[in-house]
Amino acid sequence: MTKTLSLLLRFQSLLMAGMISLALFFAVPGVDAKRPPEIRNQEDLNISSDMHGQDLSGYEFVKFDLRGIDFSESNLNGAVFNNSKLKGADFHGADMQDALAYASDFQDTDLRDVNFNNALLMESNFSNALIEGADFTDAVISRIQQKELCSVADGTNSSSGISTTYSLGC
Repeated sequence: MTKTLSLLLRFQSLLMAGMISLALFFAVPGVDAKRPPEIRNQEDLNISSDMHGQDLSGYEFVKFDLRGIDFSESNLNGAVFNNSKLKGADFHGADMQDALAYASDFQDTDLRDVNFNNALLMESNFSNALIEGADFTDAVISRIQQKELCSVADGTNSSSGISTTYSLGC
């Protein structure tokens, strides 16, 4: 009788362990890995090579590769470009008032007639950028970049009427 009882207890234990295992296996919902915000945000923006004339005010471009994209005549008021690659992009005539561009690469970028009024442009690279008519009034920019931009500054901004050299404090 003890042998039968022992065998019955073992069977019940195995049955219970199997049921618990099945319950845990099927009861736990699938878990998706979280993606960094810069990747989630990029998919939400539907970025294409032609972003011309769009209202992108307040958008965040964090660690984006935006090389060669056409942002000309776009409203980028208050937009954030954090650590973005913008080499060769076209911002001609864009409104970038109150924008933040921290450690972004504007090398070889068309910034003609851009309004950078009150923009924060710290640690960004503007080598070989076209800045004719750009308005940098009250923009925060590194002293080294300011000197480089002053050496090529020319023109007057079409919307503010401020000359590029004056807005840079050259």
